[in-house]
Amino acid sequence: MSATVKITEENFEEIIGSETPVLVDFWAEWCGPCKMISPILDELASDYDGKAVIAKVNVDDNPSISAKFGIRSIPTLLVFKGGEIVDKQVGAVAKSVLAEKIDAHL
Repeated sequence: MSATVKITEENFEEIIGSETPVLVDFWAEWCGPCKMISPILDELASDYDGKAVIAKVNVDDNPSISAKFGIRSIPTLLVFKGGEIVDKQVGAVAKSVLAEKIDAHL
């Protein structure tokens, strides 16, 4: 079972530069909706093991990454492919919505 990948300022570029779709969750400990979607992200990491990367950025620990992408509300989920943003979702949504966003870029 694959787990979500923790993104830091050190590994960010390497992870999002993948030709495999990368779903990045911008979250924080104190965010209720972020906690609600965390188990969904863990399921997606398992479902898409080897096909896509599910990653998380703690906005409190990595403010420069959040600033770079203009993250104003969390959770914000960005889908990257080849280092470019190809999709975006603000707010907690159902697993099926996130799966569709990933599927569109496989």
